[in-house]
Amino acid sequence: MAVAGLLLVDKPAGITSHDVVARVRKLAGTRKVGHAGTLDPMATGLLVLGIESGTKLLTFVVGNDKTYLATIRLGQNTTTDDAEGEVLESRNASAVSQDAVLTEIAKLTGDIMQRPSSVSAIKVDGERAYARVRAGESVELPKRPVTVAGFDVVAPIRFEQNFVDIDVEVNCSSGTYIRALARDLGEALGVGGHLTSLRRTRIGKFVIENSISLENPPAGLPIVPNSDAAALILPALSIDDLQALELRQGKRPEVKIAETTAAIDPTGKLVAIVEPFGKLIKSLVVFNDSSEV
Repeated sequence: MAVAGLLLVDKPAGITSHDVVARVRKLAGTRKVGHAGTLDPMATGLLVLGIESGTKLLTFVVGNDKTYLATIRLGQNTTTDDAEGEVLESRNASAVSQDAVLTEIAKLTGDIMQRPSSVSAIKVDGERAYARVRAGESVELPKRPVTVAGFDVVAPIRFEQNFVDIDVEVNCSSGTYIRALARDLGEALGVGGHLTSLRRTRIGKFVIENSISLENPPAGLPIVPNSDAAALILPALSIDDLQALELRQGKRPEVKIAETTAAIDPTGKLVAIVEPFGKLIKSLVVFNDSSEV
């Protein structure tokens, strides 16, 4: 049986996140593989995969904040707000200055209301927005709150014919669309904009430097065991053997916690993800299989 836990993969461009799952199933020798935080085919970078019961942790990975490296092209709008879409309009952006770019980026930093891209995976009346767009519908999703903790230009802006290319690093909350930041920056500058490259480098405490390449995977997959992975995602709580047994039996031990927490038994094994229930704790997810470490 494959070791249960999380595997960090550096997704290459040109394949889907599901394609990565399919390849890792072969590498890990198990069908039970899932992923957290989909990356578009154009995008590269960090994809967190769950192996065996590690898939139960993915729900708690998705909500972590993230870091991206991206290139924004000013002077052109596309149907998808990125380079994979059809060009809607091109405008001369050669007069845009770096000062103007920095001024408008500052307005897109902090707690903002963002309208997701119409080709996102958000559901509208039970159907993905991108599916409705592909069917010919016009979809405009409502704005929602996101936090952009950092939106920094990391290189001098580059002029390419009538376009301006900007390399940025974005630190943001879960649910933030970098494509939408590119679109909104272009709109604010009056020239339009879209994303030409995107690379995710961090999800919470998981970083790209610890990921594997699918082109040259190691002989032994560096799977982060459930107990270690959970401690990187959530606060950890040490419990005794009786409390561990009670959690696995569906009972609610009397323990005082303030937030969702990983319950670890005396042997270092992950028992459950728990949440406060008055003076008790109750399990959200329980881990029982023999591959837990």
